[in-house]
Amino acid sequence: MLWRRMSLAVVTVAALAAAMAGIGAQAQAPNWPQRPVRIIAPYAAGGNSDVITRLTAQRLTEAFGQTFVVENRLGANGAIAAEAAARSAPDGYTLLWGVTPPITINPALTKVNYDPIKDFAPISIVGVNGFVLVVNKDFPPKTVTELISYVRARPNKLAYAEGSAGSLTHLIMALFLQRAGLDMTNVSYRGNAPALTDVVAGHLPTMFSNISDAIPQAASGAIRLLAVSSKDRAPQIPDVPTLAESGFPGFNVLTWNGLMAPAGTPKVIIDKIAAEIGRAVKDPQFVGKLNQMGADPLGNTPAEFAAMIAAETALWADTVKSLGLKL
Repeated sequence: MLWRRMSLAVVTVAALAAAMAGIGAQAQAPNWPQRPVRIIAPYAAGGNSDVITRLTAQRLTEAFGQTFVVENRLGANGAIAAEAAARSAPDGYTLLWGVTPPITINPALTKVNYDPIKDFAPISIVGVNGFVLVVNKDFPPKTVTELISYVRARPNKLAYAEGSAGSLTHLIMALFLQRAGLDMTNVSYRGNAPALTDVVAGHLPTMFSNISDAIPQAASGAIRLLAVSSKDRAPQIPDVPTLAESGFPGFNVLTWNGLMAPAGTPKVIIDKIAAEIGRAVKDPQFVGKLNQMGADPLGNTPAEFAAMIAAETALWADTVKSLGLKL
């Protein structure tokens, strides 16, 4: 009986301690941040996603009076960065730069050491962007229809470039080829830039590229832009049709860039960051810089972001299964 009372007392004390710790974290949250905040980013410095990360970090630094430091953790199509963030303390001082592949695609392609739904608290998507189907200037096809005819006449004889295996530049092309009934070989690179470099050089004829990387190459005449992957035309290249307009109704693939936190991060911190992102995407100067990177502002709420992740996780799981892809 004495042992039972002692055990009950220990459990009660532990429960009270946990509750007080939670109250303490919430009590400190209104004063957040009191020191620099780390944003773990999944891609290399200088790339499209990294530039948007740093643009956002600068905005948050100015808004909150503490430095938001970008830490690039590369590898495994973003999974290394995601795992590092998931294992970090949920105190608001470590955030994840969330992007589509590690959150909604990787779990369908391979085993990952994190749960994209349970291990993260979505904050807000800063911007979304589509991709553009490009071809080398010397590659004969000048339209999507001509590309399909050209590839169909050469089954399994042509290859395409992709930023990395499992990336959206890979999956968009795989979806396009499946719907067009075509066969091409994928060649993987360590990012969009080196893949596009080889298309520009003529080593490979085609790929889906980030819009921001493709525009200057198209302006120089090194490549041609055939179609964008989004349901609407991209404002940066309004003369380029969509794939939906080019014979593939309903084709709509976008990527997103936004902020997430380890699960358990105080809601007051999540809401403070989300509110600032909401203000940023209404700032013409901030939006103008996003547009230069080929991105359109969004600034959704944590609840809207969570719903989007859940829907896309199911969508990409079905897509990867239908394509028969595995890493």
